[in-house]
Amino acid sequence: MLTLLFYTAISFLTAFLFFPVFIKILSQWKLFDSPGKHKIHSVFTPSMGGLAILLGAVVALVLSLSFQDWVKMRYFFVALALMFIIGMRDDILALSPKQKLYSQFLPVLILVFLDRTFLNSTYGLLGYHLFPEWVGMGITVFVIVILTNAYNLIDGLDGLAGTIGLIILLCFGTWFFMIGETSLSYVAYCFSGALIAFLYFNWQPSRIFMGDTGALMIGLLISYLSIKFIQTSYHLPADHAYRFPTPVATAICVLIVPVFDTLRVIILRLRKFQSPFKADRNHLHHQFINLGFSHQKSVVSIAAINLLFLVLAVLLRNQGNWLILGIALAVCLSINFSLKFAQANRAHGRQD
Repeated sequence: MLTLLFYTAISFLTAFLFFPVFIKILSQWKLFDSPGKHKIHSVFTPSMGGLAILLGAVVALVLSLSFQDWVKMRYFFVALALMFIIGMRDDILALSPKQKLYSQFLPVLILVFLDRTFLNSTYGLLGYHLFPEWVGMGITVFVIVILTNAYNLIDGLDGLAGTIGLIILLCFGTWFFMIGETSLSYVAYCFSGALIAFLYFNWQPSRIFMGDTGALMIGLLISYLSIKFIQTSYHLPADHAYRFPTPVATAICVLIVPVFDTLRVIILRLRKFQSPFKADRNHLHHQFINLGFSHQKSVVSIAAINLLFLVLAVLLRNQGNWLILGIALAVCLSINFSLKFAQANRAHGRQD
């Protein structure tokens, strides 16, 4: 664990040293995220914070992973690099929503077809039924694209994407470390170290944003680790101390903030007969801001929701998938209606 923390510290220090450099360069080149009616920030702020995040993580991973690990995970790193490039292209010269979505299929297909990272069964959700390989690959492509973009969609508040990404990566990284999957734990922790450095510069008032450069990259990483968690946990021995017999429901609990926020926004847009790609101010973080919460309080509140679901996942680990998912759905609906009720009361109070 000390070795793992040592390389995490290297990632943090590298990113921390280079963030001011990138902030200055990006400001001079006028590579800003501009204010808009669907955005919360009101000033021009440098984007592409993913540059320093990737640099910090790569330096630490070069030192921590063996050559055999790099060869074994080569397709994953290629996919991650391609997703980073797609995000950087969008930050420099904006892609349309459809262009950005379609371009993501290249790194995802590399991950699924060449790295052979795909879901091949229901993993206890509907018993244990094996899929034909092509079905499992198709499902996995869909899941990775959805999860990657779900994480990208929560990047709308200073400190939010970094905080949620940090919680998820530390959760998966710690679990992989405890079961002996050291290469995956190093990847998760090294990116976590860089995210901690990012949060220092991204906490309100933010000096740099993650941008699609970072959000798409971290989103793909989280998707990859989620699938690895589901596969690995389900196939551990039944008496293993760290086995989660309901890995699908557990993974959803870990990813609850991007999953809940994205499903909620898509449902709201479809109810209004709008495109799911249409930007609006209906995200979870917008709801907290509408209640008068500051950026910091909104981030802490949403992070607390994520931690609550992590606790639920651990406490209910030996229960069935559907019981866990049912409780998760009930809690999400309670949060949603509580926010709507609080906003209605606030609006009514203003009228009085």
